[in-house]
Amino acid sequence: MSDDLRKIIHIDMDAFYASVEQRDNPTLRHKPIVVGGNPDSRGVVATCSYEARQFGIHSAMSCARAYRLCPQVIFVRPRFAAYQKVSQQIREIFLQYTDLVEPLSLDEAYLDVTINKSGIQSATWVAQNIRKEIRQKTGLTASAGVSYNKFLAKIASDVKKPDGLTVVTPEQAAQFIARLPIRRFHGVGRVTEKKMQNLGIYTGANLSEHPLAELNKYFGKSGQYYFNIARGVDQRPVVPNRVRKSIGKETTLGEDTGDIGQILTIIGDLAEKVAMLLQAKHTSGLTLTLKVKYADFQIVTRSISREQPIETAEEILVLSEKLLQKTEAGDRKVRLLGVTISHLTTDISADEPLQLELPFV
Repeated sequence: MSDDLRKIIHIDMDAFYASVEQRDNPTLRHKPIVVGGNPDSRGVVATCSYEARQFGIHSAMSCARAYRLCPQVIFVRPRFAAYQKVSQQIREIFLQYTDLVEPLSLDEAYLDVTINKSGIQSATWVAQNIRKEIRQKTGLTASAGVSYNKFLAKIASDVKKPDGLTVVTPEQAAQFIARLPIRRFHGVGRVTEKKMQNLGIYTGANLSEHPLAELNKYFGKSGQYYFNIARGVDQRPVVPNRVRKSIGKETTLGEDTGDIGQILTIIGDLAEKVAMLLQAKHTSGLTLTLKVKYADFQIVTRSISREQPIETAEEILVLSEKLLQKTEAGDRKVRLLGVTISHLTTDISADEPLQLELPFV
């Protein structure tokens, strides 16, 4: 099906973990809160309320720095069981309209409503109905983007956050993309942004002026992707996976780092999240893979397999540290880290959003 015939919605919950905490504890409402570690620890901010963001606090920032920016900020430990319960409620709402639901995380998903169960012609109406039901059933707000492909729907969902709805029609797409700052393009991080700016690319309009051969030269395999999205082309389907082969967590750092202490702290955080997911689904795995992306975008993976299942955060961290020593992290700066457990010991349905997205951006 061509892009202009599809109707894609991207739903993104607003400050999800923090909003759940404020909903469940009225004393936290309208106050700056951080979901994450303690300010006197090496913990990092998982997410924060919009009140906290006004002080410059953001995900992946150290909790100590968050406290310095806003001494009155309230630190709350994550309650992933609560977040998963709400996420399942939201997913059930999605499935009332379409089976083509692709979860990206506990609080984010794509929906293909080209043909939907309610027979509603307008994807905008579907998005409005979903947001209304989410508010009624969970007490939380969601932002939505509606367009004819994933790329545009995802960007649109961020335009009017929080509690917003943005529609990008095929007729509006070219102008919408042309005005878009390059940093807003999904897949363009800080390093790529600087590289593009050095080439005179600051907006979607600038990007569309560069031929495919040039983009391939400077960005390798990503060149084709950048070439296409600058023209509003994204043929990726909304795919609801059926069987999950692995459980993992990866995060892009806000700034490249060669500090091994910081790297290990982040890996420790990833290990805890992956272990929680394993525990929540009563499973474990036989293989651990550590993923490292260096500042120059080179990606390396190191894996280890055991006969005994891997399931605790301590096991994941110890094995990850051993694998880290087999990389050049420290000697070379790192921009992304990931931890994945595969060869799961039980079959896990991938229809549920398992991956906890706590981006360090």
